[in-house]
Amino acid sequence: MQLKHCHNINDFRKMAKRKIPSPLFHYIDGGSDDENTLARNTNAFEAFDLIPNGLANVANIDLSTSILGQNVSSPLFLAPTGMSRLFHHDGERAASRAAEKYGQYYSLSTLSSVSIEEIGALTSTPKMFQIYIHKDRELTYELIERCKKAKFSSLCLTIDTIVAGNRERDLRTGMTMPPRFTLSSLLGFAMRPRWVYNYFTHEAFKLANLEGKTEIGSKKSIPLIDYVNSQFDTSLCWEDAEKAVQAWGGPFAIKGVMSVDDAKRCVDIGASAIMISNHGGRQLDSSPAPFDMLGDIVEAVGGKIEIICDGGIRRGTHVLKALALGANACSIGRPYLYGLAAGGQSGVESVLDKFESELKRDMTLMGINTLSQLDKSKIRKRQL
Repeated sequence: MQLKHCHNINDFRKMAKRKIPSPLFHYIDGGSDDENTLARNTNAFEAFDLIPNGLANVANIDLSTSILGQNVSSPLFLAPTGMSRLFHHDGERAASRAAEKYGQYYSLSTLSSVSIEEIGALTSTPKMFQIYIHKDRELTYELIERCKKAKFSSLCLTIDTIVAGNRERDLRTGMTMPPRFTLSSLLGFAMRPRWVYNYFTHEAFKLANLEGKTEIGSKKSIPLIDYVNSQFDTSLCWEDAEKAVQAWGGPFAIKGVMSVDDAKRCVDIGASAIMISNHGGRQLDSSPAPFDMLGDIVEAVGGKIEIICDGGIRRGTHVLKALALGANACSIGRPYLYGLAAGGQSGVESVLDKFESELKRDMTLMGINTLSQLDKSKIRKRQL
């Protein structure tokens, strides 16, 4: 199968499954517990219909918008995802270059395998850095200062991962970072010899932003669940978030907001944006889908803070539905990781190209030229 034969995100998913070892694929693909929330994230969009209007002169379609004070070519941006080096040897470099090519916002994770400084210098398009509050508070603020020096456009604090979700697929496959080649996982790696060759003939895996700062680095393997539970702080509170907002002093998003009350608190502490997100269904199973919470949160804080819908987006129509309900932008994680695993930078570009094509075609069919024309008149909840 080649990239040109991938016509939707599920095709990229199938290709990724063929390209990378099973522990790594299931790390991308899986959720927590029974994965009910994982499935719900995408299924939630199907309860709503888009309302088209005809004879609207849609010869020129404009996808451009502003996200966190930056002009971008699309309302869709690349969410922070950790350890991308494991899915393709070009990792975050490939994803950030693809985002630059398509004029889109790119987000770098604390747990990235390429450093803040390298990504900051690599591309010129807007970049967000995503932080966690570590038990070592000095480490968190050191990362913030490094982002300032590297001229990142914005910062994002993830608040839904103070302990790791019960990701049973990872427990079954023995997923660690970096990969540990054991008897239980050896077959999964042996069946992907090209990945193994690339893994050992390119630079060693490391958590580039944490190298020398924690016990995990390029040499010691540890389950990600154990890392999260040992390093992230369960005493995290709103005062910590407010201090991080103040320390950054620029556009600041809070990721993992899933309630109206939390959205209001984000406004109160001076955050610039919220990312409605349940961590891709990887944390609390049985939590609602971000799209299902969007309407209530928009009603409560819309116009006071930017709102980004994160989770379950697989089609251009999903993006348009979120914007019609009042989101300012949307973000994707798994879709571009499938592309990365399937074909490196070319794979990510193919995913972004599919979304761009779908958005333009769907806007044409809806009879709208610009994203600003999307509002509640363009969407309807289906009567069951």
